[in-house]
Amino acid sequence: MTSGPILTLPLLLGAIGVVLAVILLLRLRLRKRINWVVVDGSNVLYWENDEPTLYSVRLVVEKLVLDGFVPLLWFDANVGYLVAGHYMNPAKLSKALRYPAGRISVAPKGTPADPLLISDAERLKALIVTNDRFRDWQERFPQVAQQDVFLRGGIRNKCVHLK
Repeated sequence: MTSGPILTLPLLLGAIGVVLAVILLLRLRLRKRINWVVVDGSNVLYWENDEPTLYSVRLVVEKLVLDGFVPLLWFDANVGYLVAGHYMNPAKLSKALRYPAGRISVAPKGTPADPLLISDAERLKALIVTNDRFRDWQERFPQVAQQDVFLRGGIRNKCVHLK
């Protein structure tokens, strides 16, 4: 009595495919969700001594990263004039903040950053770091009336406090 191989090439390839699919599904399930946070950079500029400085933003970004967040920064178009006397695009802000330019946005001239950053936060299901109440935007973005969408804070003695 002779019999052929029990495991044929098509059966082996199918089994390998199933194992690879299971591994990929497990990796997707185990991958940590990115913990985005949207930073109102134009507000955070003033968190230390009510003077606009990128140092305040840098301290807040460092604190957020240490706390496990991935910050996305939004600024009004005038940010460069406030801190350096000239326009600053995301690349220039990136150098000053030591943070990737791809995670920094500057609103177009004449457009407030507020609705743009609120939309980003809504899309990403992210908290917003600001002390602004966004009262002007509550009709368009009702979620800003809820305090649990915000991380408020300040800087005292070069220490960032978030609540």
